[in-house]
Amino acid sequence: MKMLGRVALAILIVLAGVAEALAHTRSETQSVWRIVGATVHVAYTIPDIEIPRLAHPDGTPLSEAELTDYVRRNVTVLHSGQLCERTEDVRPITASAGFKRFEFGYQCPDAEGMSIHSSGFFSLVPTHVTYAQIITDKGDFISQLLTATQQTLELSSASGKSPLQNASFLEYVGMGIMHIFSGYDHQVFLLGLVLISKRLRDLVFVITGFTIGHSVTLALATTGVIRPHSEYIDALIGLTIALIAAENIGDSNRRSGTLASVMGSMLLLMALGKMTGFGGLPVYLLVGTAIFAVNYLMLSGHLKDAARLRLVVTLVFGLIHGFGFAANLLDMQLPTGRLAELLVGFNLGVEIGQLTLVCILVTAVWLLSRMKLTLPRPIVVDVASACVAGIGLYWFVSRSYA
Repeated sequence: MKMLGRVALAILIVLAGVAEALAHTRSETQSVWRIVGATVHVAYTIPDIEIPRLAHPDGTPLSEAELTDYVRRNVTVLHSGQLCERTEDVRPITASAGFKRFEFGYQCPDAEGMSIHSSGFFSLVPTHVTYAQIITDKGDFISQLLTATQQTLELSSASGKSPLQNASFLEYVGMGIMHIFSGYDHQVFLLGLVLISKRLRDLVFVITGFTIGHSVTLALATTGVIRPHSEYIDALIGLTIALIAAENIGDSNRRSGTLASVMGSMLLLMALGKMTGFGGLPVYLLVGTAIFAVNYLMLSGHLKDAARLRLVVTLVFGLIHGFGFAANLLDMQLPTGRLAELLVGFNLGVEIGQLTLVCILVTAVWLLSRMKLTLPRPIVVDVASACVAGIGLYWFVSRSYA
């Protein structure tokens, strides 16, 4: 109990220190624009959590007809600045649970000078984004973002005038490096990986798992195969940080069972809160993470050598962080025809950045130990891990309810 008291105190201190940390959640909608010559077929999807923003001043929600009309007025196709002819009126269609989907079509005079336009939600949420997936009759697949400052996108610009189109491969590498050095949550996660690794072999295992995981989802998200909710990913990144630190604390103090119970109970309480209408992440996601967290911490606490388990676990965590990396790329116009080169370069930059940070941390520890300026490893690991756990929990909870 004394150990738990010290850990709790350290976490509270850290929480007070990071109270001003920013959460990277965002309001969003999705759209697909299929182009065949001068014809454009549009599919526009609104998450249910966004619809209450459109309620009447007295709080009355929009009817389905009013919501359909809102889409009709705000999602259009233009030709030389003029509205194209609507050949298919906006109609709601069956969508996945938690979403409203609408389809409609436009016919423009010709294929030159066409633009897509989406102005929905920007007047209500200035930071709102609309993911636009553009599919041309040539088979090109283009991912772009429509924002408050760019509500209209010329298809000629989307097809080949990206600012990244003429960037060199080394510039793509530099983007990946800078993403690591400017991403504080990823840096804290790497610190947790270094703390949890007692041997060089352990560190190789966790870095390998993390690399495989984020490489897969970086490619899937950037190419549009999977489009996760960014607010869910931001919150889960915080949870991965807390879990790595919790495993380290539990391993060094032989209290993995206690920490597993605390972590699982917290997640289940958040799920219960969601069921009673108190915001947060979806119930299924919270229950699933609770089951994963409890089993992970319990299993790691009963293995003599958990290095191979960490390879699998950090692969799972890497999948989550990969979506976070992809969000950085999706904030920019992606270059048509060079997507593979961009992914390889950016991913290589991410690897260079994280290996550089790991080498700096390991070298600093080695130098301090040679100079006999270090405290005993158990003390350093417990205190540092408690701080990392506190930061991760703060990010997870604050982003869950932002």
